[in-house]
Amino acid sequence: MTKPIKFTKMHGAGNDYIYVNTISFPIANPDELAVKLSAPHTGIGSDGLVLIGKSEIADFSMRIFNADGSEAMMCGNASRCIGKYVYDEGLTTQKTVTLETPSGIKELQLKTTPVNGTPFKETVTEVTVDMGFPAIREIAIELEAGDKVYTGTILSMGNPHFVIFTDNIAQIDLSEVGPLLENHQQFPDRTNVEFAQVLSPDKIRMRVWERGSGITQACGTGACATAVAAILQGKTGRTAEVVMDGGPLSIHWDEKSDKVYMTGEAVKVFEGEIEI
Repeated sequence: MTKPIKFTKMHGAGNDYIYVNTISFPIANPDELAVKLSAPHTGIGSDGLVLIGKSEIADFSMRIFNADGSEAMMCGNASRCIGKYVYDEGLTTQKTVTLETPSGIKELQLKTTPVNGTPFKETVTEVTVDMGFPAIREIAIELEAGDKVYTGTILSMGNPHFVIFTDNIAQIDLSEVGPLLENHQQFPDRTNVEFAQVLSPDKIRMRVWERGSGITQACGTGACATAVAAILQGKTGRTAEVVMDGGPLSIHWDEKSDKVYMTGEAVKVFEGEIEI
């Protein structure tokens, strides 16, 4: 027997997910549903499925399922979109929201603007996420993939990343090397892969191969990992704009707290109802 659920498709810097409020629409099989709904031709089309739920330790909870059905530990772009969703849908009136994720509680700072110039209704246009502390494993390690050797930084921003700097990002065949590095023996649980080119001391161009989703327009934790790797290698300052295929994010690694802060847009694409 099928049942209808309401969903909202949103994106942060082009990283698009399907969002379901499980407080109103419980989901029993999110891994299978993520595969079904994420399909570009037979489903809605997305990088995955995000479930918004209740939490006993935060304002809301978040679970993320990639397009292949695997569960992700954290997603910065999805976190920002949840901030917009819960405020714009009237689930909260707070502009500081806490979010329970599999990688810990994240704090969201919401920036709002009046709708149609009226102060009586506001919408969230930008969100800053406290992404927590980077867990640095290797600053510069050589890994062989295919017939080439790649030197990169291994670190975690709630989920694993391998960041490689290059002088010409346009020459990287991400569809070929991405899956090789994602499934490298160095990463038994697989990893996200970022290729980055430093354009200036405060600007980085980055492309990403996401674990479980492949090439995506953007990755929030990947942008954070890239900025941290750049700082560790003396390539940029503590604040940098990371420009991805889907748009830019501002990343700041605070020297005093050691926390990483990510700021960027959150955009509602459309909403609808689907039988599952």
